[in-house]
Amino acid sequence: MPFLGRSNTESLPWREKQRVALASVLAAALLAALKFSVGIATGSLGILSDGAHSGLDLIAAGVTYFSVRVSDKPADSSHPFGHGKVENLSAFIETALLLVTCAWISVAALRRLFFQEVHVNPSVWAFGVMAVSIIVDTFRSRSLSRVAQKYNSQALEADALHFSTDVYSSSVVMLGLLLVFISERWRIPWLELADPVAALAVAGIVVSISLRLGRKTVDALVDAAPEGVAASIQETVASVRGVLHGDRIRVRRSGSRLFVDLRLTLESNIPLEHAQSVMDLVDSRVRELFPAADVVIHATPREPASGDLVEKVRAVANRHNFRVHDITAYEVNGRINVNLDLEVEPELKLTAAHTQADGLERGIKAELPEVDQINVHLEPLLKRVESANSAPLDQSAVEQKLMSIAIETPGLEDCHSVVAHLVGGSIMVNLHCTVEADLPIGQVHDITEDLEFRFREAFPQISKVSIHAEPKSAK
Repeated sequence: MPFLGRSNTESLPWREKQRVALASVLAAALLAALKFSVGIATGSLGILSDGAHSGLDLIAAGVTYFSVRVSDKPADSSHPFGHGKVENLSAFIETALLLVTCAWISVAALRRLFFQEVHVNPSVWAFGVMAVSIIVDTFRSRSLSRVAQKYNSQALEADALHFSTDVYSSSVVMLGLLLVFISERWRIPWLELADPVAALAVAGIVVSISLRLGRKTVDALVDAAPEGVAASIQETVASVRGVLHGDRIRVRRSGSRLFVDLRLTLESNIPLEHAQSVMDLVDSRVRELFPAADVVIHATPREPASGDLVEKVRAVANRHNFRVHDITAYEVNGRINVNLDLEVEPELKLTAAHTQADGLERGIKAELPEVDQINVHLEPLLKRVESANSAPLDQSAVEQKLMSIAIETPGLEDCHSVVAHLVGGSIMVNLHCTVEADLPIGQVHDITEDLEFRFREAFPQISKVSIHAEPKSAK
């Protein structure tokens, strides 16, 4: 769907980021004009260098404002991952501009130290403009930093670093002017060199911050993994129930967004709905850590254990898109036989259904050569809820007969909640049974199977019996 406009929830961060970026442009323009005017009037290289720094800040603030406008646009066919890299490119440009400024300041300062004498007039205006610069830059840097952290914007973070360096550099310039004033007042000639020395100190501060910012922006541009993010996600993913292993975690940053690519190992032969619920939980946990993350998850099943033939058969059927159940495997004279039920579309003709069964058999034998014989029972796939009527049985007679059978069934304590229905021409019976609570489930299954067999013998017209076993202590 084409982009037509921003919703109310999207417009708030978009407006706040642009508003603080535009305020930064206006503040940079004001300070650059003031510093250049006073620097020229006083002849202070420190103020002129700081003015040049502010002039570059103006350009950088303009680039930041443009990048914020572009980066918040949604993904489109030309930029499927969005426009976030524009912010990283903006931060890189700001770094380059800062380093150019530092080179110019350093050359001018060295010339004044060794080759050219310039008189500096440390007037009240000089101190005044630097004080205004410190105040404006302090508030501007804090505002930019707050919004940058709120929306994880690298462009605004770069702008905030810019103006935090202005605070330090302006303070150094003021110190240089103060030392020049002292040299004139008390005639200490060597203090006259304080102004170009202050300019070199400004350049040193800016270079240090610029290199740190430059490394961060280059990492984002070349898709380097943010430090510590993958380890944090790995720890979170490992705590999600159902995830056996995190095979691959790839992360990269684009503007304010974090892109996360996960490949997880889940238990084999679980339903698609189960696998999806596990992946949804992983996605929500990652977003709790990084709310702006774009998460892509790929799940692979764990191979069944080498000795688990039934699970291997089920895995083969799942890989070939067959629905199977009631898989049994047994060995006869050293040869393994497999029986299973294959669910097919109810309207399918026998020829087509038999073709599917043959395809399943071939797939199992190709992947599991140890299997000798395969018997496939075809069953119609149930897709709709059948209407049920009361079965033409005397329910009290069923219950009475069932109770008499239950008394004779070893391991069975009681039966209750017996209900019989006529469904699609067949009689189905549901009942609850009570057994000892500490019995293993395998033995419980044998008891209920024995009860079902006895029940069918007593009532041949019943086609299906569903038995729910309950522990004796729960009754």
